[in-house]
Amino acid sequence: MSAAEPFRNPAVSRQQPNPRRPVRVICVTSGKGGVGKTNITVNLALALSLQNQSVMLLDADLGLANVDVMLGLHPRYNLSHVISQERTLAEVIIHGPNDIRIIPASSGVKRMAELTPEENAGLVGAFSELNDSLDIMLIDSAAGISDSVVTFSRASHDVMVVVCDEPASITDAYALIKLLSQDYGMDRFQILANRVATPQAGRELFNKLVKVSDRFLDVNLSFCGFIPEDPQLRKAVQAQRAVVEAFPGSRSAEAFHRLATQIVGRWPLPRGASGHLQFFIERLVDPAYRSRERTG
Repeated sequence: MSAAEPFRNPAVSRQQPNPRRPVRVICVTSGKGGVGKTNITVNLALALSLQNQSVMLLDADLGLANVDVMLGLHPRYNLSHVISQERTLAEVIIHGPNDIRIIPASSGVKRMAELTPEENAGLVGAFSELNDSLDIMLIDSAAGISDSVVTFSRASHDVMVVVCDEPASITDAYALIKLLSQDYGMDRFQILANRVATPQAGRELFNKLVKVSDRFLDVNLSFCGFIPEDPQLRKAVQAQRAVVEAFPGSRSAEAFHRLATQIVGRWPLPRGASGHLQFFIERLVDPAYRSRERTG
């Protein structure tokens, strides 16, 4: 792969998304902040789009949003305008590199970080009104165990938990998995190791989390890969660009392409509603309920 040419998977033909096929919804989250979750979501979105997938990225870190900042974008509207009913969800969508669609949230707005469970539910329900044809929805959730993290995790087919080799990251990732498992019946999680020196270090980090989870929880953890420590990734962040676009031949960009290839080619396709609350499949809050909330 040339350093000047972005990766594209020749085995994946450009096809119109099948409107009957459920959109794959992946929530990227972490127990602890500062582990590179947003950077991973942005680069994975671009890597998936280069696999000829139609991708939408939702910035669901509602009070500390920064997907737009990472890509040097300047949205006029964001999810706070959807919550206030000033704009529809379709009206706040902006376009990023390779035509990925982005739903921005607000940053530094305390109100957005303190949405009630009903407001979080209404936000999830709003997605069923979108007419966009999509293959994949990526959600960059907040870190931790807030109501919004729970809501968006439960609204997804796959939950990808990002960990790095720090005791607090592993401990907090375990706490998040425990909450989603014991309180909400979720039992499958994808684990992504970030900022590791070698593939072996990534696997060892995964094994640390598996060791404690196997002892106390009834969950299935899968190792979906690793992103290496890479100075070119830091350069891309400083330039407000995705490393997949800025340095397509870098070690980290190649890791994102491997992850995208795995998702497209190996992860089981969603088969529809599975008891969780899933975007584009069934409404979490029906229109009559939302109407009563507005008028009551």
